[in-house]
Order: sequence, then structure tokens, then C-alpha cells
Amino acid sequence: MKVIGALAFAVLLLAVMASAVAVVWARHQGRVAFVQLTQLQNQRDDLNVEYGRLELEQATWAAPGRVEQIARGQLGMIDPAPDQVELIRQ
Repeated sequence: MKVIGALAFAVLLLAVMASAVAVVWARHQGRVAFVQLTQLQNQRDDLNVEYGRLELEQATWAAPGRVEQIARGQLGMIDPAPDQVELIRQ
């Protein structure tokens, strides 16, 4: 009877120890996942800021006034004279 009690005690002790290790491991994994989540959120925020900056830069480069200025200055383009304009009807 004492042997069965000692064996039961050993099994229960082993189960408690395994449970404790599992709890510690699960908490560690949760902390690792939280740190990774925080890093990814920071990366997302940085990318959103960069995307906004790039949208602003694109809007600046594609502004009609700037395109016209480059067309006139670098490409030598001018508005056609009224007699050079032909209206095409469909």
C-alpha cells in the first residue's frame, strides 16, 4: 500500500512539474509573440509614414504647373497658334 501511495505521489509530482514547465514555456512564448507584434506594428507605422511622404512627393512631381514648366523649359514645347489647332469631330 505504501508503494502504491509513493508511486502515486511521484506521478502527481511529475505531473505538477510538467504543468509548471508548460506554464512557464507558454508565458515565454506569449512574451516573444508580443515583442514581435510590437516590432511589426512599429514597422507598419514607419511604412505608413514613408508611404505618406512618397504620395506627397508624387503629387509634387506630377503637379500640372510643374509638368508644364518642364515641358516648356527642357523640351521647348509651346502652345500652338490658333490657326494650327484642328478640331476633329467624331
